Amino acid sequence: MKPKAVVFDLGKVLVHFDWSIAARKMSPRCNLSPEQLLRVFDYSPLVVDFELGRITDEQFYNEAVKLTGFQGDFEEFADLFGNIFSEMPEMIGLHAELRRRGVPTFIFSNTNGLAVRVIRAGFPFFAHFNGYVLSYEHGAMKPHAPLYEVVERMTGHSGSNLLYIDDRLENVEVGRARGWQVILQEQPEKTIAAVRACGLLD
Repeated sequence: MKPKAVVFDLGKVLVHFDWSIAARKMSPRCNLSPEQLLRVFDYSPLVVDFELGRITDEQFYNEAVKLTGFQGDFEEFADLFGNIFSEMPEMIGLHAELRRRGVPTFIFSNTNGLAVRVIRAGFPFFAHFNGYVLSYEHGAMKPHAPLYEVVERMTGHSGSNLLYIDDRLENVEVGRARGWQVILQEQPEKTIAAVRACGLLD
């Protein structure tokens, strides 16, 4: 069955990201080494709270300053923390081709306000989706079911009408259990071939 909408994860599906970039750039402004900063930022409890929307951007900054001794203001911190992304050209091209063919597309991501701010400002492709389900706006993270329910409500589709692309097995398995068609992203070429096999690029 040809899907009626495509749901994309963001990190490692449409953009690469690397926390070590932020750690290296921020370390000279902190009391911690890059390795110590990575432990603060790489899906630590603080970052999980941030991506669940339990704390605001400013509260996250204030807590990070306490933990790291960061000496800059909020705007400098936001720039250093958020600029860890680079486009995946093949996947951006796939999204553009789906849009050209009139296929509705959606973002479904565990993320935070600072990351989205950077991506929205620096990556034009991000503006061209029909909708966005972002963890921090809904108080839930993948692979927990409530966020998948938000996707179904936003898209107006469920079951095999949805095609979902994610790089984490535990996330796609929850979609599969809901009857969604799923693709586990390993390499962009394999993902594009799988989308073609679904009939969306004919």
